[in-house]
Amino acid sequence: MKSSNIVVIDYGMGNLWSVLNAFHYLDYEPIVTHDPDVIACAKTLILPGVGSFRKAMVSLRKTGIDQAINDAVLDNGSKILGICLGMQLMGNKSYEDGETLGLGLIPQSVDRFSSDEIGSNKIPHIGFNSVHSLSDSKLFRGIPSAADFYFVHSYRMLANGLTGKAATCNYGSEFLAAYEKNNIFATQFHPEKSQTNGLLLLKNFLAQ
Repeated sequence: MKSSNIVVIDYGMGNLWSVLNAFHYLDYEPIVTHDPDVIACAKTLILPGVGSFRKAMVSLRKTGIDQAINDAVLDNGSKILGICLGMQLMGNKSYEDGETLGLGLIPQSVDRFSSDEIGSNKIPHIGFNSVHSLSDSKLFRGIPSAADFYFVHSYRMLANGLTGKAATCNYGSEFLAAYEKNNIFATQFHPEKSQTNGLLLLKNFLAQ
């Protein structure tokens, strides 16, 4: 298995086993840590997550991981991939359980799906759905422009006004399914649970 400087951030709210299993399948051995010093020095960061935005940000701030992430990404140019809640935490703020500030790596807010948006669809959005990506996307290189990925979420970002490359999904209306700009990458879906498409996306991320 390849040694690497891939750091999976453990703040107590991530489905780490499935993420680690995907990287092991790709023949990589990530480091799992909650140590801010290790995170700040990492070249490649994975920020997974499931659950409450507010609870997650409280944990990140209490441990100093929030600052370590910003030091790595903004000061050192390290690349980061946020997955599901991890992507949402990279936003400016969320309105889940009241307004809470996020990491600010993606200039967008996180809101709950509204009934006006989803129509007869159910919340949470669970299951495989088609993601529409741009032809020059780095994350989606070699993946069809309309490919299925696995989602589990009740909150979402919109793609409106973003200057990076946005991939979208339609669940009654369009929302931001993935984002990339410079060294910042994020997916609302779970690539580690998205079979061949997800594994290729993770491989593409590591190749950047």
